[in-house]
Amino acid sequence: MSHQSSTPPASSLTRLTDGLVTDRFVRSTGAETRAALVAYGTVADWEAFADSWAKLSPDTFMADGGRYRRRRYAVFAAADQGTITRQAHQPHYQSVDHNTLNGGVERWFEPVEPEIAAGATCAAVLAFCRAVFSTAAPSPKPWHIEMHQFRIEAKPGAAGKPTPEGMHRDGVDFVAVMMIRRTNIRSGETITTAADGTPLGQFTLTEPLDAVLLDDHHVFHGVTPVEAIDATAPAHRDVLVVTFRRK
Repeated sequence: MSHQSSTPPASSLTRLTDGLVTDRFVRSTGAETRAALVAYGTVADWEAFADSWAKLSPDTFMADGGRYRRRRYAVFAAADQGTITRQAHQPHYQSVDHNTLNGGVERWFEPVEPEIAAGATCAAVLAFCRAVFSTAAPSPKPWHIEMHQFRIEAKPGAAGKPTPEGMHRDGVDFVAVMMIRRTNIRSGETITTAADGTPLGQFTLTEPLDAVLLDDHHVFHGVTPVEAIDATAPAHRDVLVVTFRRK
């Protein structure tokens, strides 16, 4: 499976790229993100894309013993232009330096479903991210792209932890975090700091496709735990995380 890209709105791409280069992170509203995605094709399958979060598998690698996270995972490869191609399924690995809780081991997660990875929304997301990141840091080296579908569940009397490892970097070049849906939860505030701990931003992704793009070399990020508003109803935070690293 592969994806081709077209050209994004110049003003949006310029604002996001300039913000990423200047401030090391930049936020995009759901409306702005959607407008950029539409430039790469269509998000007509958005509902099916978002609904696929209901079919994520439990993350059994949580070193804290928690069972509040579900996820699926996929890997892609791409140059700065042309085809974005899905790679054979493989484990996700982070060093202990970048993930003090779960790092140091190969973690095998269930793959992103083929129809989701091959869909229009996924193609647009990957092309949009590549356009911003390749413009911010052009290089002849190809991209190693990892796609993570996350659902963090809040249970009665137990908060869900979007970033159980705390403030961290992912060990890549760039990170994109996009809100899919918030269901019956409060909190889940994103916090960003410089490497020396200087606060950079504190905000909550609330609407579908609200996003933040991060320069992972310079910015640490974390998210506060989420709690159920109504303890008798399902409560969860669904996000898409896409990381880009030069090979």
